[in-house]
Amino acid sequence: MMADVTYYVALPFLQDDDGSPVAGAAEECQSPTTALRRAEILSRAPGSIGAVAFSRSGDPMIGEFGDAQLLRKFGNVPEDLSGL
Repeated sequence: MMADVTYYVALPFLQDDDGSPVAGAAEECQSPTTALRRAEILSRAPGSIGAVAFSRSGDPMIGEFGDAQLLRKFGNVPEDLSGL
């Protein structure tokens, strides 16, 4: 039986052609500190409107994960992040 694993993620946000925010490519990070740093950098990248750092814990063997836990928002990101 495998214990829960926690993943740390930096996720940038861009704007689509209509000006609506859309999530970019998520980047897995080694630690919460790395996720925070990476999200801050991604929020300043050309074309980016912001980014978030979050974590998710669960069991990858059975594919069950809990809700994402927001670590921090950078820039202009949607208020509703329930889809993470």
